[in-house]
Amino acid sequence: MNAYTPRTDEMHFVLSRVLNAPAQLQALPAFAEADPALMQQVLDEAGKFVAQVIAPLNRDGDEIGAQWKDGVVTMPPGFKAAYQAFWQAGWPALSASPEDGGQGLPSVLEVMLYEMLSAANHGWTMAPGILHGAYECVKHHASDELKALYLDKLATGEWLSTMCLTEPHAGSDLGLARTKAVPMADGSYVLSGTKIFISSGDHDLTDNIVHLVLARLPDAPPGPKGLSLFLVPKWYPDGSRSRVHCDRIEEKMGLHGSPTCVMRFDEAVSQIVGEPGKGLNAMFIMMNAARLHVALQGIGLLDAAWQKADAYAHERRQMRAPGKGKSSAEADLIVEHPAMRRILDTQRAWIDAGRVLAYTTAVELDQIKHGSPEAQTLAQRWCALVTPVMKSIFTHQAFHGGSDCLQVFGGHGYVREWGVEQIVRDARVAMIYEGTNEIQAIDLLVRKVLADGGTGLNALLDGLHTTAPAALQRQQRLRDITQRIAQAVPRDAALPFRVADDYLRAVGLVLMEWAWSRIEATLSDDLPELERRWHAPAAALRHWVLPEFDMRCAIIDAQCQAV
Repeated sequence: MNAYTPRTDEMHFVLSRVLNAPAQLQALPAFAEADPALMQQVLDEAGKFVAQVIAPLNRDGDEIGAQWKDGVVTMPPGFKAAYQAFWQAGWPALSASPEDGGQGLPSVLEVMLYEMLSAANHGWTMAPGILHGAYECVKHHASDELKALYLDKLATGEWLSTMCLTEPHAGSDLGLARTKAVPMADGSYVLSGTKIFISSGDHDLTDNIVHLVLARLPDAPPGPKGLSLFLVPKWYPDGSRSRVHCDRIEEKMGLHGSPTCVMRFDEAVSQIVGEPGKGLNAMFIMMNAARLHVALQGIGLLDAAWQKADAYAHERRQMRAPGKGKSSAEADLIVEHPAMRRILDTQRAWIDAGRVLAYTTAVELDQIKHGSPEAQTLAQRWCALVTPVMKSIFTHQAFHGGSDCLQVFGGHGYVREWGVEQIVRDARVAMIYEGTNEIQAIDLLVRKVLADGGTGLNALLDGLHTTAPAALQRQQRLRDITQRIAQAVPRDAALPFRVADDYLRAVGLVLMEWAWSRIEATLSDDLPELERRWHAPAAALRHWVLPEFDMRCAIIDAQCQAV
């Protein structure tokens, strides 16, 4: 009951049948050899590795957890061996460039891998979770000297990385950061300051850890424009230890297998990454990659919770379900009860839509890298608008939907034996880190939609090819409320900040409806088993999920009318 099983057949169905992604990717010269058979093989092997090596460590990761003693962090039993097997098998390097030691495969395979890893063992997965973002950051912004020292180690995953942003007084407002960087005569910089909430700030998984740190030069202006980015390793190339210390790890609600560290930089010698004062520009590569990965955490954790609840519901017998005849041998299984069916089918509707949106986003990321100028423009718009939506709605559903899955177990869900309570605890933090869900909503509405008067959003909606009248009506209402907000802002500048959460939910529901239209368009008479598998969550979407759209729009309308 505690084991997660990757459903690679369903994942590949979404990738190949629903999205036709292999054909799209093969049209790009960089992926000419990435045919469906290769992608299926990689996915299947990833599923085996996750199921056999990573998933069995989840319980110990939660119950034993990472341990701190005298500034040194020791990971839970089995974590180090699993990570060594992970990087040596080439899994971190799936989408990294071959010239850097990577495999040069499409980003969507990495996305699918991390969905499975998050579902199987969220705590373990936190360590390599930002690795590819760190690789991209160093690749695009670091000097040739730094690339020579660190790029291939990050590309292959031989060394892990951190993203050191938050300080005790500066969480979401990075412009308040006070960590200092003092330039030295030899071109290096000395870092001094404390960073908190640093995932995997110290561990024993790899021989070295590459810290990427936001800090302020002595003559830097206040605010975010005064921040620069610096690289300081745990161990320097000459074998000496840097003056970076883990002062403690946090005692947390969940995610015990991941050490959340307080990191002190005590005049640590570092090198600048990119230009002075442009630290956030370089760091955003990591942050945007991390936000997609956090959305995948939501999808994966919800799938893990659903798998447990569905298995339990098919075994647990209670009173006879309403409407079931006495002759039915399964009538007293709780999976037959409408209340339980509603919970289970609703979560599956979210999982399936999440995969369509996440895999689409991954394909668009490769279009940005390798596509035509027109394709790059369309892909950049998709990623800019859809990424904050996915991060918010799927992490929200992982926690709340995971709690609903716990409800299927009744009292048994609240005890540790069944494992679903761990998912609920682990999932909660994903609504907070890499930009809280409220910040995602503000980013979407204020910085991206209203900034161009809704032009980009309308263009995105124009690209959602659908003929369903209800879907078209919802899309049109979304356009209308966007304009209502834009027209009301001159009279009340705080309005978009009040309704941002409702607006993001409305956009998310429109995207989910589009995702499901893609799934349903794929089903045909020659797929009878798949027809049955997809029918129930499709109905749940219409009955239990999409009605929220009208509620969100009504809230926004009322706020606009009050201005």
